[in-house]
Amino acid sequence: MTNELFRISTFGLAKGKALVSEDFAAVKVIDELCVGIVCDGVGSARAGAKASRRTVNYLMNNFRQRPRSWSIEKSLRHFIAGINTILYRAGIDEYQTPEYLTTLSIVVIDGTRLYGANVGDSPIYLYRDHHMQEISFAHVSDESGMEHVITQAIGMEERVDPYLFENNLEKEDIVLLASDGLEKVMKPAEIEPWLKKGAASLIKQASQKVKDDLPDDTTAVVIEMVGESPKNNLKQLDLPIPRKLHKEQIIDGYRLIKPLVQNERTWLAEKKGVRYVLKFPPIEAIEDENCLDLFVREAWNASRLKAGFFPKAVIPKQRSQRYYVMAYLEGATLKASIAKRPLPVEEAIVLGKFLLHASAYLLKFDLVHGDIKPENIIVLERHGKRVFKLVDFGSIVEIFSIASRAGTPSYLAPERFVGEPISEQTEIFAIGVTLYEALTKHFPYGEIEPFQNPNFGKPKPVRFYNKTVPAWLESVIMRAIEKEKDRRYEVYSEMEYELTHPEKVRPYYPKDLSLFERDPVRLYRVLFTISVAINLLLLFLLLG
Repeated sequence: MTNELFRISTFGLAKGKALVSEDFAAVKVIDELCVGIVCDGVGSARAGAKASRRTVNYLMNNFRQRPRSWSIEKSLRHFIAGINTILYRAGIDEYQTPEYLTTLSIVVIDGTRLYGANVGDSPIYLYRDHHMQEISFAHVSDESGMEHVITQAIGMEERVDPYLFENNLEKEDIVLLASDGLEKVMKPAEIEPWLKKGAASLIKQASQKVKDDLPDDTTAVVIEMVGESPKNNLKQLDLPIPRKLHKEQIIDGYRLIKPLVQNERTWLAEKKGVRYVLKFPPIEAIEDENCLDLFVREAWNASRLKAGFFPKAVIPKQRSQRYYVMAYLEGATLKASIAKRPLPVEEAIVLGKFLLHASAYLLKFDLVHGDIKPENIIVLERHGKRVFKLVDFGSIVEIFSIASRAGTPSYLAPERFVGEPISEQTEIFAIGVTLYEALTKHFPYGEIEPFQNPNFGKPKPVRFYNKTVPAWLESVIMRAIEKEKDRRYEVYSEMEYELTHPEKVRPYYPKDLSLFERDPVRLYRVLFTISVAINLLLLFLLLG
């Protein structure tokens, strides 16, 4: 498999005449992050094969959903400790002794930075400039004649101490992860010519060398750097960040007209009679590399999200300073629009579908908006109809990336206040609050101030404020703003389906609502039926 940054492959063969290998491996690329893992189940353990498979799946799933606020080193330590504890306890519970044992080699590549860790003796190599060097550390005995005995394995003890390392990568570098079965058959000099041909060719060559009778399970993951990160290239550009910006200033042909936000880093500009918005990095980005990283990520996301949900954005190739350009939208915010009157029901339905479709589009990039609210929605008039656009590229983040209160408090789901990461469900909550406010001009749980620890009580139904809202739409919105996650929509498509199929919408009732409050007519029918049954029974007894 190849993308613009990596060429990746994995392959393995069982030893001798065995049909199933105790090794397990995987390699995946998500955006610019590449994760490669090789596990070699300990042959003397009764659950070695299960341990290798569980470890690979656990680590890959956790890296796919890891909080992006965590460093990769922290993620490696945390996830390795987690699977070690799981396997150790599984061994004690099932066998009364550690039997879920496996070695582990893992690399995570972020842009051009390589992060790695290993436990046991499965090696990791870096091939550069026609030379291959082992960059992992084998946890094996130092005693003569005992070099094959590993001193650490995942699941062996309650705690594990992985070997961690970091390196910078260059274009054409190749990273090889392998089980120790490969070392038993091929020396590094014999491996090197086969690396560019991928894992399958390498392992098959090893098998052919011993006449298809491998002495041990043999597995490899090969990762070749074939390109350079566009986002990293943007950051490395030698472009100054202006400290001062002023009205009528000309930058690359753009004339600055007026600042659009208080910090004066976003400007309305004009070029050849067309109006644009120019976004500059914060002044802090001059000295703060993390601040610059955030702006580069924002500009990169803005330029690649080419869909009608957002204003068009470009990063000019010929720039004298660091900024990016967006189309200027001639419209008012939804917040300003609903200050005059609530949104009509039909337009609220259109808004809900728009926000869900935009969110689903972002999810294709593993992104979420992070600050959905009426202030970040622009209302435009097109051919007599209202059209919505979602703005604020600066709030867009990777899903599960933050576990803080980033965003606007009144639109944050309750779990965001107790450290849970941003997700589809937290975005659905923000969409629900936005629709509630658009139809009622009220917040369901009141306006929440920054740093406040809110008490999420019982919100009033939408129709308490707006009688024109149909019952089915009220049910959709109330379910979206549920404070309990298990009573809220889980995914965008679930909420979008009910917005599109009113006849399929399940009635929504608060959790603590009595049967009488939910459906008094049904309760009366049940009581009437019981009463008739009792009277018939009494009559039968009297006649008897």
